[in-house]
Amino acid sequence: MDAIPWHAGISVVVLTYNRRDTLCWTLRHLQGLPERPRIAVVDNGSTDGTAAMVRDVFPQVVCLRSDTNLGAAGRNLGAQWAAQVAGTPYVAFCDDDCWWQPGSLARACALLDAYPAVASLTARILVGASGKEDPTSTLMSRSPLPSADLPGRAILGFMAGATAFRAEAFLAAGGYDERFFIGGEETVLAWKLAAHGWRMVYAPELVVHHHPSPLRDSRARRALLARNAVWAAWLHLPATMAIGDTVRAMPSLAMHLGVAGWRELAHGMQWVLRERAVVGDHVVAALRLTRRQR
Repeated sequence: MDAIPWHAGISVVVLTYNRRDTLCWTLRHLQGLPERPRIAVVDNGSTDGTAAMVRDVFPQVVCLRSDTNLGAAGRNLGAQWAAQVAGTPYVAFCDDDCWWQPGSLARACALLDAYPAVASLTARILVGASGKEDPTSTLMSRSPLPSADLPGRAILGFMAGATAFRAEAFLAAGGYDERFFIGGEETVLAWKLAAHGWRMVYAPELVVHHHPSPLRDSRARRALLARNAVWAAWLHLPATMAIGDTVRAMPSLAMHLGVAGWRELAHGMQWVLRERAVVGDHVVAALRLTRRQR
């Protein structure tokens, strides 16, 4: 029988791909948390020995290995594990180059227990050794959305690698769509949650530390962000807003998307338009309000 007093309320899921050494550092931080959460690593088909490292160095960490790189959708495997195997109602996500501050997971559980209409709590992100606040955290703290009776500012989105979820809400909304791969993948899931009446909250009393890995392809990420913005807009927004989002994405598309990328964008529009389902007026109104702020 497992003698470790695992925290019964929340599990931590870490998404990784070919960043074994960075992941090792992150897991040491997570295993030292006073909450003693169950931890799972979703290995997106790494080829650098990540799975073997987890098995040999962190035998108490579950490794959920995918044969292929699922991108952000790999987190779906982690959410299913948390709900169905670990048996925790809440799941906290982080990437392989960030970790939750001691005490934040316990506080997240208390807030989710106290606010049953809240699906997600996004933590304040502190970057690097200096602990400078991430600009997105600053923006979320100024959200103009009505926030009465919530444990923080209401937001229409979240940061995928710094958010604790109610597992049932995450899974019922379908999690992340594999076709978006990565880059702005939170957008569609956030709109779906809002459409189903769930609230999303920025809770700065929760903290995640982010030490960005140098192993990242910024150009590819910018291309995916622009492509995904167009797909998301035509999938769920009114035509006038979708046209505007497409126009705004064009400079980035022109700069970062190669021939293959343009072909993929056009091909993807087929399933986007086939599955197009415009979100409700309350979601559109909230989105307009947040965009006016920006």
